[in-house]
Formats: sequence, structure tokens, C-alpha cells
Amino acid sequence: MAREFAAHALAGHIPGRIIVQHRDGYEVVTDQGELRAKISGRLLHEAGEAGYPAVGDWVEIALNDAEGAAVIHDVLPRRTAFVRRAVTDSSQGLQVIAANIDVAFVVTSLNADLNARRIERYLAAALQSGARAVVVLTKSDLSDDPQAQTADIAALAADCLVVAVSARQGLGLDTLLAQVGPGETAVLVGSSGVGKSTLVNALLGEDRMATNAVRDGGDQGRHTTSRRQLVRLPGGGLLIDTPGFREVGLIDAEEGVGLVFDDIERLIQECRFSDCRHDNEPGCAVLAALESGALDAGRWANFEKLGMETAMAEAKAQQVAKNDERRRLLVLQKGYRATKRDTRGSK
Repeated sequence: MAREFAAHALAGHIPGRIIVQHRDGYEVVTDQGELRAKISGRLLHEAGEAGYPAVGDWVEIALNDAEGAAVIHDVLPRRTAFVRRAVTDSSQGLQVIAANIDVAFVVTSLNADLNARRIERYLAAALQSGARAVVVLTKSDLSDDPQAQTADIAALAADCLVVAVSARQGLGLDTLLAQVGPGETAVLVGSSGVGKSTLVNALLGEDRMATNAVRDGGDQGRHTTSRRQLVRLPGGGLLIDTPGFREVGLIDAEEGVGLVFDDIERLIQECRFSDCRHDNEPGCAVLAALESGALDAGRWANFEKLGMETAMAEAKAQQVAKNDERRRLLVLQKGYRATKRDTRGSK
């Protein structure tokens, strides 16, 4: 990171890593300790959708001794990033959940809310991030047959490690800690109420994160974590806890989808025709697998859904890039015309 920082830094600026993201700023750890920081006006104006700092980012900051705070001037290039499309009532913007991660723990609970299709979606985003993906099945003590459920999830998890854990009984925690080596960074991602904060407390061996019990009459817990933050694990690893979210909108995740659905990708290669639509064409390996039961219909439907979503996201990104280039050319043309007018006026 020292080399990357040297290539970007201005005189007097120092490197830091974001460890907490607040609504109105950040907490950054530096060689001079932990500092509160805000984004510079220039970065706020120029950052773009996914360019704002996120937990795990290395940043270039300037100290402001008079105010006892710091200003973030730049975000250093990210090695990896878990990104989703954040859907709001008015727009769909890119949201960086965590940056510079080595391991993505996809967390869900072994209760009635266990959803294979949701796990496939999270895995696609996790693998697209560039990090290793591990599926974590929490609350195994509440399951009647955790081994069978773990095997079922492992069958669709793209050869990723699947670990059943119980924070209450201390089961599986050592296996998770072993996945995060000294200096490595992991992130917990999953829906609200799957036990991420409880898991963090169990891994740390202390009650640092607030937790809530599962609601009466249901299997979904209440949302507990309200901010993203990075904590140090026993053994020297780092862990980013994130708020739960209802949906992970995929962003340019073709590679991640391909890895999660590698079995379907291989079936497609076996179709008689290279442009097979898997509808009613003769020699379609996908249809044959669906008819024989070798391919689950729900898994195939989810593959089609995520593939379409990824294609739409890519098309939108290309259109945004075209619009940006068109605006850039218009600015250049206006500048050229203004220069010509000034040149004529001076004659």
C-alpha cells in the first residue's frame, strides 16, 4: 500500500484506513491514531456513484489540527470490493459495502428463513468482488438436522466452503477464524436478523455489538447493526460487520453468476445448438436435465433471473458511459468554439 500511496499523495498528506462509516463522516485509523474525518469538497463533487469512501478503503487524508479532525482527499485504488445496486424509492445507485476484502462470509441462518435462491444471489456478488467466499449457516443449534441442511447448501455453493456455526454453543467458530489470516480482511454480508452481530461477538469473545432476539411468531430477526465498521479479530485478522439488507442488486456480476452456476454453464455447452434458447429446441441439454430432475427448476429460474439482471445492469452502465462521453465532447466543442470567437475578436 505504501507504493500506491506514494503515487497519489500530495505533500503533507498521510495514509489511513476507514474503520467506521457514519452518516456524516468516517473514523480512520492512521499511524497517528484514530481520527474523525470528512470528505473534501472536491472528492464529494468528483467521486461518482462508487467512488465515495467505504469501510476497508485506504485513503489519503490531511490533518486539520485546528478542528481536531481530518479531511479525506482521495481513495486509493481498491484490490477488491463488494458492491451492490442499492434500490431506493427514487433511484438505483451503486453502493460499496466493503473494500479491500480477502474473504466474504455469506451469512444466513438455519431456520425457516433459509433460502437457497437468496444464497445464490449473495454468492454471485461475493465471488464477483474478487474475494474468497464462505457460506456461514448460523443458529445450527435451532436446526433439527444441520448436517443435511449444510450438505444441501454445499451442493449449490460453487465449491465454496460451507460452515454451520452456533454462537450459543461455540460450534464452528474456530473454522471461521482460520479463514482470516493475519493482516487479512473479511466481511459479513447477509439479510437482517441472521445473527451477524451475535457471530461477531462470539468471534471476538466479547459483547461489542448490540443484538436482538428473533421476533415472536417469525424466523426473521430485527435489524441490529446500523453502520459498517471494521474490528480486529484474535489472531491478527480484521472483520467488517455490515447492516443487513433486503436485497442484493447485482452489478456487472457475469463472472460471479457463472461461478455460482457452473453446473448450468456446463449444461449449456452440451446443447446441440450454440444459440439454443432452452425453450423447445431439439438436443437441449438444459431441458433434458430439467425433465430428468438432474437440474432443479428453481435453480434454473434463478440463473435466468440473475443473468437477465446482470445484462440489464451492464447495458445501463454502457449507456451511462456513452452519455458521459457525449457530455465530455460537448464541453470540448463549446471550449473550441469559444476559443475561435476569442481569436477572431483579437484580430
